[in-house]
Amino acid sequence: MAQYPAWDREGRDWPNREASRFVQAAGLRWHVQVMGQGPVLLLLHGTAAATHSWRALMPLLAEHFTVVAPDLPGHGFTQAVTGARQSLPGMAASVGALLQVMQQQPAFAAGHSAGAAILLRMALDQRIAPQAIISLNGALQPLGDQHAAFFTRTARLLVGLPFVPSLFAWRAADKSVAERLLTDTGSRIDAQGVDYYARLFRHSGHLAAALGMMANWDLVPLLRDLPRLAPRLVLVVGAKDRAVPPAQADRVRARLPSARIVTLPGLGHLAHEEAPGQAAAIIRAEAGP
Repeated sequence: MAQYPAWDREGRDWPNREASRFVQAAGLRWHVQVMGQGPVLLLLHGTAAATHSWRALMPLLAEHFTVVAPDLPGHGFTQAVTGARQSLPGMAASVGALLQVMQQQPAFAAGHSAGAAILLRMALDQRIAPQAIISLNGALQPLGDQHAAFFTRTARLLVGLPFVPSLFAWRAADKSVAERLLTDTGSRIDAQGVDYYARLFRHSGHLAAALGMMANWDLVPLLRDLPRLAPRLVLVVGAKDRAVPPAQADRVRARLPSARIVTLPGLGHLAHEEAPGQAAAIIRAEAGP
């Protein structure tokens, strides 16, 4: 099995393939999907995912927006980065460079899990200036909270062992393993969605990029800077999310009282994949007058 997914193999029937393009920016070859007309809406997926996670949501949003959705570095079909570029500021800088090359200035932005954290860092660093940021089960608190340093050190150790991503990929080659990992987030998605994740999980490079982000992730500066966030922040929370405990949204709002929480009963960490219509309605409402 190749280290990274290939567009002519894993991407042969990629969702919304007709909207895909490849863009050179920040020294990387990016896979980006662009669809629709209207105000620009930037979508950023979470760790270990890719643009397939927007497969049903993106066409709904394209009725109202020009939707721009890249694969993050090392994920899906975008080239990987190493070292400090895997950090939150590093990812924010890379995505910012991509938008500059594409000459896109998002009026709104929505991010899932770690993608939400990248959007907040981009706004705080003045790389984007959207009117609103919609966090979809955003991973905005340090991993393990008070044990964050332990989790980061462990991830750094794992990513430093070359055989670890290959071992994970070997296990994930079994589609049932991928399905179990996704179910453990509190969500149940359709079989086709599971298949797209399984295709990516089989590749050690994709998993190494996810581990590399964890190893270099430090949310403490983000939380410290959060009170000076200019865009409106909406925290969309799946009540059954087992990956990012819903109570974390309350802690984020304690730091930024203007943030608004929208709870989705019965949905888990992948709520935007389980109920794309609900997610689209929330995003459209935030883009209203």
